[in-house]
Parts: sequence; structure tokens; C-alpha cells
Amino acid sequence: MAASLLSSPSLCNHRINQAFVHLHSSHQTGMKCNFKLYMVPAQAISRYCTLRTFTSVASLNVEVACEGNSSAASSPSDLLRSKTLLQSPSNASDGMNDLERQLQELYDEVKAMTLMGNKDDAVDLLQANYGVVKEQINAGSRGIEEAATLEQFLSAFMNKVVESLKDDEPLLDSVLIHMGSMYSALGKFQSSMVVYKRAIGVLESKHGKSSIFLISPLLGMAKILGSIGRVKKAMEVYHRSIAILESSKGVESEDLVVPLFGLGNLMMKEGRTTDSEIHFNRILSIYRKLYGENDGRVGMALCSLAHAKCSTGNVEEAIDLYKKDLQLIKDTNYIALDDSIMEKMRIDLAELLHVVGRGKEGRELLEECLLISERSKGKDHPSSVSHLINLATSYSQSKNFVEAERLLRISLELMAKTVSPEDQSITFPMLHLAVTLYHLNRDEEAEQLALKVLRIREKAFEKDSSSWGGSRLFDIDSDQIKEGRC
Repeated sequence: MAASLLSSPSLCNHRINQAFVHLHSSHQTGMKCNFKLYMVPAQAISRYCTLRTFTSVASLNVEVACEGNSSAASSPSDLLRSKTLLQSPSNASDGMNDLERQLQELYDEVKAMTLMGNKDDAVDLLQANYGVVKEQINAGSRGIEEAATLEQFLSAFMNKVVESLKDDEPLLDSVLIHMGSMYSALGKFQSSMVVYKRAIGVLESKHGKSSIFLISPLLGMAKILGSIGRVKKAMEVYHRSIAILESSKGVESEDLVVPLFGLGNLMMKEGRTTDSEIHFNRILSIYRKLYGENDGRVGMALCSLAHAKCSTGNVEEAIDLYKKDLQLIKDTNYIALDDSIMEKMRIDLAELLHVVGRGKEGRELLEECLLISERSKGKDHPSSVSHLINLATSYSQSKNFVEAERLLRISLELMAKTVSPEDQSITFPMLHLAVTLYHLNRDEEAEQLALKVLRIREKAFEKDSSSWGGSRLFDIDSDQIKEGRC
């Protein structure tokens, strides 16, 4: 579908137990419904090229200022024990050597604390340093390369620590799980698998093969296996996690949500949509029993189920579930109306409504997206561009090309305020406008816009790219039409 469905924080980042190390467990991938509206090269704006009908704000390469508020990653007591890496002084001339020295000092200090039995202090110190790095990355794009580089150094440092430790060392399992999560975030999946396997082995030797303490590394391992295409093995790990949780916490424990959600998503990827429905229905049942029918978490579970229904071809049922989901989340204020998750849901539902010929209802949802964006960010905010383009797409499908032209020109005016006239991101609404003008029998204007798109894309892409080719084909096609060849 036009916008990949995101799960709620409770599904994506659910903590199995506060004693466990937090996992980056956003298992949801962009799964698409098999039903599409007419195809427009909308994704020409991004670095890679695909075809999609409706766009979301994130898909447009429009410069939106990001304001990130960073906060301390550790408590005052942590900072009293030792300075974190990012708080230590350094300068440009010997920054690399200084960083290496800081890492060595941190290694020595953690080792000394562990040998002296100060286990809690050692863990706090490690988490404080890693926490500061994570805070920088979460704060936004500013400084992200520096933060990612530091995280690379930190992961290498921690690897050096654990290589010299035996499996019976105190706290080794916690450090290994921490490293697995860090390697996963860096895209080092093989390294992540190695440390997760070792963590699982350490925990099994301490607590047995059915211990609840295995859940955290098992879920991390399942996520990695799914990411590298080893779906069958990933499913086996999820099934093991579910079995452990069921035996220790019961078949209706909320802790089952994460592995059920991950398993359901993997089955969706494999085309086993009927099987995925079973797991999403189970999540729905768990939330209903724990929180009742009128809870936002129930709404999020309905959303996942709607996605599965869509993939099996039950479009009308998926539409009903999406509507119920959106209304429930809205009534309970579980997610803010201007949240990107809600926006994606509305766009997905709008596309489905267009597919079944209910364009007017779909257009109302797209207008709601635009109004919410304008109300929260202002009428001239770049985030309105995607909503204007979506509305133009809807009007074009209903043959109202005059209104589509108006909306596309507004979107181009907004983009002109934030991007260069030669920026390739501006070519999508421009080419869309050229097609619209052609349908209005304004061939010369359409041709001039198409040629402008072609020139911009020639500069931005190689001539064998699909983005360049799409512009060229439109240009050739319009020439042939004018000459009566088609």
C-alpha cells in the first residue's frame, strides 16, 4: 500500500520484563496490499525508484527542519562515578587518539569494577556511555554520523572486553545481549548473531533451556534471522519464545505480543496470510481480555489484522477493520491525530476505498490528512506537499483534472520554498502536473514541463535509470500523440 503500516509503541518496543535489556524490536516491514490504484512514478523523489499511488510525508525529499531535544542519558549518580565518553574533552587534532584512550580507560575502569565486585556500577557506567550515543542518534540528523561512528567504536570496544571473558563471568550475558542489540542497530547482522548465540548459551547453562531469561536474546536472534532472509529459522526461534512464555506466564500474557507480532509479520512476508491472521487475532484477543474493547491497543491490533485481511483479498473486511481501528484510537486518544502512524493508517484506508470505487470517501480521508497537517504545522509547511499530491491523484482518478492541476501547482509552490529548482524531488509533482495538463489538452505546457523534468533527472541520475527513462518515455509518447502516431 502507499504507506507502510507501523505498529504502536506497545507492539514495536514492548518490554518483556524490566530486568531484560531493551531490544530494538521493530519487526514490522513495509508489506503491501495486492490492490493498487493507477501507477504514477511517485517515488522518483527518493533515492531509489518504485511505483506507488499515494505518498506519505516521509517519502518526499523536502527539507523539513528537525528539532531534537536531547537529554541526559544517565542519572546524576552515574555521572558522579565517571565521565561518559561524550563528556570527556577532545580536540580536532588528536580526536581519534583521544577517543581510543577514552575507550581504553573505560575498559580498564569497567574491568576493575567487575573484579572488585562492583557489578552494578560497572553496568551503570557501560549503559551511561551507550545511552549518550543513543540519545544523539535519536535526537535527529544533526551529528548522526559522528554518533554512529562513536557507536562503532563502542561496539568494537565491547567486543574486545567479552572476547577475554569466560562464559561464567558475572554479567556477561547482559553485556552480550547489549552488544547484540547494538550490532543489530548498526546493521552488523552476523556479528549480532554471534553474540546473541553466545548469550543464549550462557543463559541456558545457568538457567536451563526453558528459562524466561532467554526471551530477550531469542527475540533479538529472531529479528536478525528475519532480516537476513532466514525466515524458517526465525519462525522456529519465535515459536520457541512463545512456548517459553506460555509455560512461564500463561497463554494470555501480554508478553506474548512481541513474538506473536514478529511471527505474524514473517508469515505475511512469506505469503502465509491466513496463518498470520491467527497470530494477529490472538494479539487482539489478549488486548481485549486485558484492557476491554475500548482501548487504543485493541485499535492497533485491529490495524495489523486489517493489513492481513487486505493481503488475503478481503478488502471490504479490511476497510471495516481500518475504520473501526481509526475511530477507536481517536476516541481513546491513544495516538495524537497528527502522529505519523495515524497518518499512514488514513492513507492506507484511503487507497483501499479508491480501489473498491469509493473514491469520495477516500478523498475525505486525504482531505482530513491535509487539514490536520495544516492545523498542526501551518498551511505553508512542507509536510502538506504529500497530502496535496495525494488529493491531486484522487481527483485525477475521478477525472477532475482542473482541481488536480490547482493542487499540484500549490504543492510545487510549497516545494519551491524549501528545495532548489533543480532538485530531483520536485520532478514528481512536476511530471504529475504534465500528465494532468495533457488530459486538459494543454499539450505544449505539458511538453515543456516534461522536458524540464527530463533535464533535472538527467543531472540527478544516470541515463539508464528508471527515473530518467520515465521522463523520456513520457516525452516521446507525447510527441507521438501530437504527430498522430498513436
